[in-house]
Amino acid sequence: MAIFNPSKNSSFNPQEINILNAGTKINGDLSSEGDLRIEGNVKGNIEVKTKLVLGASSQVLGNVKAQNCDISGLVTGNIEVADLLSIKASAKIQGDIACGKLVIESGAIFNGKSSMNAEITNSFGEIRNGKLSKPLDTKAPVISAEKASI
Repeated sequence: MAIFNPSKNSSFNPQEINILNAGTKINGDLSSEGDLRIEGNVKGNIEVKTKLVLGASSQVLGNVKAQNCDISGLVTGNIEVADLLSIKASAKIQGDIACGKLVIESGAIFNGKSSMNAEITNSFGEIRNGKLSKPLDTKAPVISAEKASI
């Protein structure tokens, strides 16, 4: 039981990763100053100041908030990520997403609304009254119906 010895000098090391392995169940809110990887079940809200990884065996029933996040498991709740949210092919998400950047792999299941922060959105054009005020210059080739049938 030396791990619980209060006399041991422990300090926060942001380079260390906290891991909750498969088979671990937590009921209650969870927060971490450093990176966190979850393979188990959490029934409660999760807040991570740096990177959160929800592995393929993870199940979260609660809201998730992190700087960066990779999701491969099941999340039922809203997700807020300040920078990059990466949703892997094995992920199943039921809830709304707000993030800076979003990557969704083919095969992932996502039911909810998604929004990205204004800095990212405004780089594509100005938004007024819920509509893009200037068209995007995609420079995509235009193929007429005559050429398409050849």
